[in-house]
Amino acid sequence: MEREIVRDRGWLAPSEFLDLIGAANLIPGPNSTEVALYVGLRRAGWRGLLVSGAGFVMPAVLLVLACAWAYQRYGALPPVEGVLRGVPPVVVAVVVHALWAFGKAAIRSPLLGLVAVAAVAARLAGVSEIPVLLGGGLIVMIAGQAGPRSARVASVELTTAVGLFLFFLTVGASGYVLLAFLEGGLVRGGWLTQRQLLDAIAIGQATPGPVFTTATFVGYLLDGVPGALGATAGIFLPAFVLVPASAALLPRVQSSPAARSFLDGVNVGAVALLAVVAVELSRTALVSPIGIAAALVALVLLLRRVGAAWLLVAGAVLGLAGLLR
Repeated sequence: MEREIVRDRGWLAPSEFLDLIGAANLIPGPNSTEVALYVGLRRAGWRGLLVSGAGFVMPAVLLVLACAWAYQRYGALPPVEGVLRGVPPVVVAVVVHALWAFGKAAIRSPLLGLVAVAAVAARLAGVSEIPVLLGGGLIVMIAGQAGPRSARVASVELTTAVGLFLFFLTVGASGYVLLAFLEGGLVRGGWLTQRQLLDAIAIGQATPGPVFTTATFVGYLLDGVPGALGATAGIFLPAFVLVPASAALLPRVQSSPAARSFLDGVNVGAVALLAVVAVELSRTALVSPIGIAAALVALVLLLRRVGAAWLLVAGAVLGLAGLLR
């Protein structure tokens, strides 16, 4: 998104795009979808928000629906294993490439650099994302540049589209770690087996688009197409409400020196979180010499402006062919 929106199309300046990422990290819900909605809203108002949201979410939803239909019909997803072997090394390269671009835009002073290092250390020590982001913002703001969220979810009946809508509405609005919450609400609640949940997460990871389309897969397993549509609407609806509500505050934040410093600190914290993601992904994705080589080649190609989507497809094909293990 950064490459297409900032560098290739010039729709936003690097600092503007980074501000949108910082804002998306501060509100609950699927961050990638929220950034797409912010961009659409910035470019063309509420019509842009709706069009960008539909364009970002719907292809993934339709693809996941097809996968869920095949899963129920045949009972397995054999190609997913190969895809999940081939895609991660390329993902590591994409994340590192994005980290470099974001870091240059966010870390503009020694103080911001120190905050970034402290944020990385805090996250590696187990501090949750929101305290890291807020802490970075407060440190930068207090420096004079002028516990983790939790909630309970009500029990709902998951055998209907309405019940699935309410369940996933709560997930989308609460900022939960998706896998942990779904495991507690669906597996322990007896609605899915552990294997079905893992397959649902794998589909969300392996298909293009937002990972939260896992909800589409789960909804289909529990109540067919109506359940899939209810779950999808529930998990993405909060983003369509929270983004325009928070976007109205961004110009005020950007014009206030204190608030601007706070957002700078949040942006640095977001870069730090991305750095930790790169480290964690590398530990699990780069487990063989060929995987490391694939990641390095992908990074070189990204620097030479080869599209990330093509590299992800290439990684998936190599994984399906058994060449990446």
